[in-house]
Amino acid sequence: MRAIQVTRLDGPDGVAVVDVPEPTPRESDVVVDVKAVGVSFPDLLLSRGEYQLRPDVPFTLGVDFAGVVRSAPDGSGYAAGDRVACVLPYGGGAEVVALPADSVFPLPDAVSFEAGAALPMNYLTAQFALATRAGLRAGETVLVHGAAGGVGTATLQVAKGYGARTIAVVSTDAKAEVARAAGADDVVLVDGFLAATKELTDGDGVDVVLDVVGGDLMTDSLRSLAPGGRLLVVGFTGGAIPEVKVNRLLLNNIDVRGVGWGAYAMARPGFMRSQWDELLPMLERGVVAPPIGHTYAFDEMGSALADLADRRTVGKSVVRL
Repeated sequence: MRAIQVTRLDGPDGVAVVDVPEPTPRESDVVVDVKAVGVSFPDLLLSRGEYQLRPDVPFTLGVDFAGVVRSAPDGSGYAAGDRVACVLPYGGGAEVVALPADSVFPLPDAVSFEAGAALPMNYLTAQFALATRAGLRAGETVLVHGAAGGVGTATLQVAKGYGARTIAVVSTDAKAEVARAAGADDVVLVDGFLAATKELTDGDGVDVVLDVVGGDLMTDSLRSLAPGGRLLVVGFTGGAIPEVKVNRLLLNNIDVRGVGWGAYAMARPGFMRSQWDELLPMLERGVVAPPIGHTYAFDEMGSALADLADRRTVGKSVVRL
């Protein structure tokens, strides 16, 4: 079978489609014929050897993917022919994947495989950030940095699903349109976002900030919080890891909270499925509908990662088998 592998740790240039043996499943594994693979920031970091997980080269990329069950053990809740979405730390970018049932989720018939491959990591991260880490309540206001990207658009939609107001922060007018299409209530440009946010909230500030960008946004993000507000640190796509002057937290009774979804969720059996069950009603209502930015051929994963590295992507990019 074919698999998208990192053959050397040179970033996108070290990614190639290679022939590998089909997996030998364990008795407890679900075997999936893969139809689409999501393109994620962890894939890019893995290709550079910069992720917290550093598998030996060569290894197969692919954090989230969707397909059809080929076989499943009794008691797993799945059967041959079921449509599913799946998530792994890596290894989903192959024509056939064997994985634990805990990492497999039922995909409604109305949801395409491409959309299914755009769902798991981004939307489970967003749900974990908002529900578990922020304790989001209906009626609160959520400001989302990097709002036209995969995690950003997911957060806009999940926040709406929980009854929150959303403010999207983007870098260009084109990305503003993506955020609006994803359901943002208000959209502001990153230059001057603090003043714009204060104006939109009548000077009160927001209850939650979700930041996937990092860099020099941190200070103004803290200033944008209302008393009792929570800033969620999800990633550093901007490159630099910011520092926090903790006196700012004391003065306004605000929090900075880390969001490490993968290490938390994958170590707790059944947790990801409970998250998925929270999202299913939002999918059925159409509140959650992942925007697919660009679809690539199976042998174009390197190009997809290069576009991601150069911040040319909007929404979620997907590789189609």
